[in-house]
Amino acid sequence: MKNIKLVLLDVDGTLTDGKIYLNNNGMETKAFNIKDGMAIAQAIKYGMEIVIITGRTSKIVEIRSTELGIKEVYQGIKNKEEKVNEILKKKNIKLNEIAYVGDDINDLKIMKMVSFSACPNDAAKQVKTISNFISEYKGGEGAVREILELILEKKGVWKQVIEKYKGVNQ
Repeated sequence: MKNIKLVLLDVDGTLTDGKIYLNNNGMETKAFNIKDGMAIAQAIKYGMEIVIITGRTSKIVEIRSTELGIKEVYQGIKNKEEKVNEILKKKNIKLNEIAYVGDDINDLKIMKMVSFSACPNDAAKQVKTISNFISEYKGGEGAVREILELILEKKGVWKQVIEKYKGVNQ
């Protein structure tokens, strides 16, 4: 995990609880966990690149990504494996420098490709079977936070984040 430079995140079922809320006018709503957001923002601040790759398309995802400082968001992606290969070439990075967080069977190919794969506790059983790490939390309930903390701890960064907020070494 020390080599990880890029974390790819799925959205529905990882950053959210996987539910899609539609009102009578057909407007969609999603709920994001603020703790996941804090970990994402800190990971970016300390040099890790976060990229969203999701099969659905939603303005809400764009808004939340912008709030967190995520610069690359790929929505409506039907072939995630192809998109990952494009990202590899574009960024000139290797598979062993990528982590992927997913929750369902459309994430399986990517999870097998990358060096570190993780999932929420309520992920599909096929995903849990191949994941390097299964969060104790469900999607949208802090799973991404736990996974990013783990990666940043292994890189020796999370301690710096905590010390900053405790007021140590300022």
